[in-house]
Amino acid sequence: MNIVANWSYPTAIKMGRGRIKELADACKSLGMKKPLLITDRGLAPMAITQTALDVLEEAGLGRALFADVDPNPNEKNLEAGIKAYKDGGHDGVVAFGGGSGLDLGKCVAFMAGQTRPVWDFEDIGDWWTRANSDAIAPIVAVPTTAGTGSEVGRASVITNSETHVKKIIFHPKFLPGVVICDPELTVGMPKMITAGTGMDAFAHCLEAYSSPFYHPMSQGIALEGMRLVKEFLPRAYKDGTDIEARTNMMSAAAMGAVAFQKGLGAIHALSHPIGAVYNTHHGMTNAVVMPPVLKFNRHVIEDRIERAAAYLGIAGGFDGFYDYVLALRAELNVPANLTAMGIANDRIDELSAMAIEDPSAGGNPVKMTLENTKQLFADCF
Repeated sequence: MNIVANWSYPTAIKMGRGRIKELADACKSLGMKKPLLITDRGLAPMAITQTALDVLEEAGLGRALFADVDPNPNEKNLEAGIKAYKDGGHDGVVAFGGGSGLDLGKCVAFMAGQTRPVWDFEDIGDWWTRANSDAIAPIVAVPTTAGTGSEVGRASVITNSETHVKKIIFHPKFLPGVVICDPELTVGMPKMITAGTGMDAFAHCLEAYSSPFYHPMSQGIALEGMRLVKEFLPRAYKDGTDIEARTNMMSAAAMGAVAFQKGLGAIHALSHPIGAVYNTHHGMTNAVVMPPVLKFNRHVIEDRIERAAAYLGIAGGFDGFYDYVLALRAELNVPANLTAMGIANDRIDELSAMAIEDPSAGGNPVKMTLENTKQLFADCF
């Protein structure tokens, strides 16, 4: 089954195998003459990245690459990226890769024309209005994983290298003008990354669906996103060349990020500090803490999860859904708990303090306090 589609929600999305060939046209449609392709160090030498650069070069758009990007991008990577952008006289960004490449690429396009420090645009109140929106460069996003959904996000996560705290930098114009979702770019993903990114997409959908805020559109998108993960993540994990599964997982990833405009919760509030302190894979960390968080929220979300279980074809209501999550994690070789992930339980106080300050904490169905968060962390070991 060859899936090809063009969507204009929430932005222009070109979905289907081989569509990386349309990269130069996408750049030109946004007025770019000299784009800078931004990705991470691991992806830079790979064939998929070189192919993207070939497409740009053959169309007369140059061949410029910046790849000095850490797995959890920080303000130092951002400064280096802005310098490369300005020194090269670029007029737009191709954000290419997983969450780190996409987030840094988007942030370089945003910050290249600003005069204030990046921390002035944290996702707090209306801080985004401080930005000069006319100075934001156009962005084409090309995801190479199926997880973060950053390609359809209006924010970037940047880690403060001094404090090790992840900050969400927000502006509506972070949303890329064109997204190219070519499932062939995800075929070479290692199994562990397929599992981790897929579970990130599932966590986005699950938390958005469970969050107490009113946003029925996100609610519906989150529910179908979970169904796609249930049907297609095990297939993509088992056979990385299954293009139908890869395509549907790219859809699920984008859907998760659209859905979490409704809010995230404790899964992400725990995962962000763990990732910032221990540099763990974000999606895999989400998968590890998911069952304890489900139990933590049970008394508030039980009815809602029962409805989701029915839609997903899972018998047994909340308990059935919980058992399904455990079974899915086992199938994807997710570590059983944080101890199995190689993390010691000697910094629970510090991690808990960071978790309740995390922006995701506000969307959790059960109010997170220092006391109940410490207990929740303890249950994750």
